[in-house]
Amino acid sequence: MTSTNLTRQEAAERSRLLSVENYDISLDLNIGEEFFSSNTLVQFTVREAGDTFIDLRAASVEEVRLDNESIKESALTLNADGYDDIPGIALKGLNPGTHTLRIIATIPYSRTGEGLHRMVDPADNEVYLYTQFETADAKRMFACFDQPDLKATYDLNIKTPKGWKIISNAVQEVSTQHPEYDTHISRIAYPLSTYLVAVCAGRYHEVQDSWTGTLTHHPETPSDQPTELTVPLGLYCRRSLAKDLDAEKLFAETKQGFEWYHRNFGVAYPFGKYDQIFVPEFNAGAMENAGAVTIRDEYVFASKATRYRYERRGDTILHELAHMWFGDLVTMRWWDDLWLNESFATWSAAISQAEETEYDTAWVTFANVEKSWAYQQDQLPSTHPVFSDGYDIETVDQNFDGITYAKGASVLKQLQAYVGREAFLAGVRRHFANHSWGNATFDDLLGALEQASGRDLSDWADQWLKTTGINTLGADFTVEDGKYTSFAVTQTGAAPGAGELRTHRLAVGLYKLVDGSLDRYARVELDCSGASTSVEKLIGTEAADFVLVNDDDLTYALLDLDEASRTFVVDNIDKFSDPMPRTLAWSAAWEMTRSGQMKARDFIALVARGAAAETEIAVLERILMQATSALKNYADPQWTEGKDLLANALLEGAQQAEADSDSQLAFIQALAKAPLNDAAVAFFRDVLAGKVNGLTVDPDLRWWALTALIAHGAVENPAEAVAEELSRDKSNASYLASLRARAAINTGDNKAEVYQEVTSLDNNLSNLELRHKIEGLTFTGSADLLATYNNQYFEILDEVWAKFSGEMAQQVILGLFPAWNISTEGLERADYFLDGEHAAGIKRIVAESRDRVARAVRNREVDAS
Repeated sequence: MTSTNLTRQEAAERSRLLSVENYDISLDLNIGEEFFSSNTLVQFTVREAGDTFIDLRAASVEEVRLDNESIKESALTLNADGYDDIPGIALKGLNPGTHTLRIIATIPYSRTGEGLHRMVDPADNEVYLYTQFETADAKRMFACFDQPDLKATYDLNIKTPKGWKIISNAVQEVSTQHPEYDTHISRIAYPLSTYLVAVCAGRYHEVQDSWTGTLTHHPETPSDQPTELTVPLGLYCRRSLAKDLDAEKLFAETKQGFEWYHRNFGVAYPFGKYDQIFVPEFNAGAMENAGAVTIRDEYVFASKATRYRYERRGDTILHELAHMWFGDLVTMRWWDDLWLNESFATWSAAISQAEETEYDTAWVTFANVEKSWAYQQDQLPSTHPVFSDGYDIETVDQNFDGITYAKGASVLKQLQAYVGREAFLAGVRRHFANHSWGNATFDDLLGALEQASGRDLSDWADQWLKTTGINTLGADFTVEDGKYTSFAVTQTGAAPGAGELRTHRLAVGLYKLVDGSLDRYARVELDCSGASTSVEKLIGTEAADFVLVNDDDLTYALLDLDEASRTFVVDNIDKFSDPMPRTLAWSAAWEMTRSGQMKARDFIALVARGAAAETEIAVLERILMQATSALKNYADPQWTEGKDLLANALLEGAQQAEADSDSQLAFIQALAKAPLNDAAVAFFRDVLAGKVNGLTVDPDLRWWALTALIAHGAVENPAEAVAEELSRDKSNASYLASLRARAAINTGDNKAEVYQEVTSLDNNLSNLELRHKIEGLTFTGSADLLATYNNQYFEILDEVWAKFSGEMAQQVILGLFPAWNISTEGLERADYFLDGEHAAGIKRIVAESRDRVARAVRNREVDAS
């Protein structure tokens, strides 16, 4: 039995053996700062005689009673430290029928963002708790059968310090009669997977509102669905962030999501109330707990944020709201179908944001951000089909990646174009109606889409969901007398992978430069398959200055620009009047840089020339980051002019942008992470002195300026400067920024101290403390000092994986990989490690990181040629 790393086979066997009716969970959050008490009564039904186990991660187990008889001695496996949670709690000799199981345990609070996490706010010493159970960490709070297809109802009884709030999936009743604690009681009366249960506790700041709207009834809508409904809405955050919680905007964007989903999904929001809790020290962007979504509280903007950050927050809000239908109401049977949850929510967020909110260019952001993530992930040695093998929980945890989210969403966008919007949405509605409150698979969804569209989609699914890699599309044409005499879309086989040619629904756009404006004058949409597909409708059409295959970004593919097209893009990228083709041109340029078809120095020069004209802040932030990455990783180190070219371009962008604009902030933040020159050092000193006219210098910007100067060696007493800055603002954000700034001090002694701390097996760092220290340790300019650890890194990995939690181990192994060592020697070290016997999870991270370094080695050679 492998309770802590449940396999798909074990989950299927347990699901075959039993069903779960209800969990009655009592928690006592008053017993100290390190532990809480958990008392769980499980009601379940056994279908046939057999043995199984229930999951629990705990410091100690005080009682195990099956049908009111103690089985503790036979149920627990003990090791030198006491209860061994790897095999879980054994349930032997179960007979068919209904059973009750009571388990009482003492469980540690988490500091890693997994399980029941506890944080003390340095701003005011308030204590905040929240849960994070995906993929399978509900067992860190209560004994349970921790797999998605064993849904149940829940009763919660929670004792807290006086005055605390509990926010959970259901409305709370609070008893304040006891003089020493309050008791919070609720019932989750609908069937829910364990990973979707939520408990947030503390003196959270609260704002309430409601949404009242209409459910559009479609032919697929069940007859019992309402037409009018009202949903209570709640927003929560730490008290120290209350002044920065822009509740009006957050509620407005949430309501826009409710409007779009109720027009298109055909089933009413199912969970009564809808709370969004902004929680501290969160690992991900957010989590779709039914009716109680947890969101990282960096999205409560205490300092100036660009429109792009607001757009990404809005995307997150809509993503989690979509999960209420796809994931919570209809849940995957096992984690093989994780992509369905995340891809569907990602697609839903983009389309609803583009059509319902102020962020009407959300698909442009998707093309530039999500697609870039997917393309990178899909070219790594660990690439996998969208429909992936979730053999066990450790495998699943590493599949929360660019394939599962971004490629999957891109494929769904392609499928919508392939079958048509209305047929696609009709199939989705049919899926919700067929499987509400239950579990379903991709085959179930595919069947609903086939029924709605009238198409056999099995071949499409095989092409797109069960293969790996990316096709490259191009245009092959001949021109006579200024008109096309032939025109075809070309396709190369998917790589990496088996070289499959896929069916693509795409558009070809023709663009002409007139009076300094580059605009589309013709567009043809078609299905392409095979190595070449003739586009007869373009024959006889006036030849374009620029041909864009995959216009409007309908399909998932790289673009092959011939030399003339590349030259045209380089000369005219700032002249596209529409942001979508412009961002596709930026994307093509970056992917060609990554593949070695464009020199890094040419891409940097392109960004230096064209960035100031970019109107989409999301695209601007991305290309500035890519330019910095190109200089750091892909440019020949002997190209000494590169540092000045990039620093001067970023500085000029900051100085010439409108004062206090998003563009100015984007240029400044990019400059802080790039190698500085003397002019940049002077600029950041002016920022700290308040001498940049019209610029609002808030705590976040001050920390970036100070950290950049510290890493550059331009601060005489960095420890003193950090302490002084921290005294100006005692918020949690400033505390974390101070950890990054201290770790960025570029001395051998400081790097040694930080490296030892973050890799120590008994460190007591929280997840965000670890993250910020690693960011500072590896900050720009640290490469020479970190070379000391090129060998040591590989020596610590097995112990880190064994002793750290999954989240913390992944942070350390990824964050400390010697990516600064771009050399054949570095690759050989990684190869030697990968040839040894190590956990699959470690090998995946190391292999991915090694591949990035190998790409950098190749591209530096290209840049130097």
